[in-house]
Amino acid sequence: MVKDAMGGETPLEVTWRPFSLAQVNQKNGPDYRAWDEPDDGLDPSLWGLRAGQAARRQGEDALRSFLLLLLRARHQDRVELNDEAVLRTLAEEAGLDADLFDADLRDRSTLDEIAASHAHAVDAVGVFGTPTFVFEGGGSAFLKLIRPREPQQALSAFNSLLGLMRDEAFVGEVKRPQPPWPKGVFD
Repeated sequence: MVKDAMGGETPLEVTWRPFSLAQVNQKNGPDYRAWDEPDDGLDPSLWGLRAGQAARRQGEDALRSFLLLLLRARHQDRVELNDEAVLRTLAEEAGLDADLFDADLRDRSTLDEIAASHAHAVDAVGVFGTPTFVFEGGGSAFLKLIRPREPQQALSAFNSLLGLMRDEAFVGEVKRPQPPWPKGVFD
């Protein structure tokens, strides 16, 4: 919505990196690694991360095209991401080489890439959830949002939050009382 409200441009260059909420939220103990499970036992979210890595292997533009569709499928359409046919369809819709995508999706080295990215995010940046924004100069911020109704709402929130997250490093946390969201948001 923000990009549309800005005529196709944004003041940020986004570099997507995988981070596993399945790993963060696991209850199996400190030595458990979600990505070490066999393919048929992987958390569905790890299939989505693997799909992102498979798309990335076709270039950053391919990844951006694919992620838009993947995120919409998961968060708007509520599709589980452990269905390879669904992931292939999304890859085709994004204009990826679907056969190459399939091969890369099944390549377990994508899990090694996810593990390395996750470890870096936790150890170097302190990431604990998604989305977390990391800015030049090392500042970072986790952000929890709902989808605004109007593009101008999205743009206004984006501009306000960008300044707060990027420029005001002394702000440690902003949180609204809930549940489930502040009163009046959905009225």
